[in-house]
Amino acid sequence: MDDTDRRLIAELRTDARLPVATLAGRLGVSRATVRNRIDRLVADGIIQGFTLRLGAEGDFEQVRAIMMIEVEGKGTDAVFRRLHGFPEVRALHSTNGRWDIVAELATDTLEAFDRTLAAVRLIDGIASTETSILLSSRKRALV
Repeated sequence: MDDTDRRLIAELRTDARLPVATLAGRLGVSRATVRNRIDRLVADGIIQGFTLRLGAEGDFEQVRAIMMIEVEGKGTDAVFRRLHGFPEVRALHSTNGRWDIVAELATDTLEAFDRTLAAVRLIDGIASTETSILLSSRKRALV
């Protein structure tokens, strides 16, 4: 990856729907160059997809939370695989320190959230969890 790739990714993080011609103009390269670079970044797995970011009115009052997970022994890979099966798990992160995994959760209701917590806690290999519901967001991450 070079500086042009990094600038291209920065533009796409801001708005993944920008036309190739607009991206080319902002980067000072041809449209073919932008298209080829996007195709290469996708093929190389650097760009793994394009997503939709909703404004506050599009969140539909979801219950969102961060769950810290401690894994017993060497079961981290198995726990990651099981967590991937939960549609309520929006993102998974490995980490260091006391916790092994950080899971970002989202459900439509508190009842669904409670069911999700109970199901996750039953996964073999999970030693303990700590969950914090996200009450408000001050700054949204760029996706």
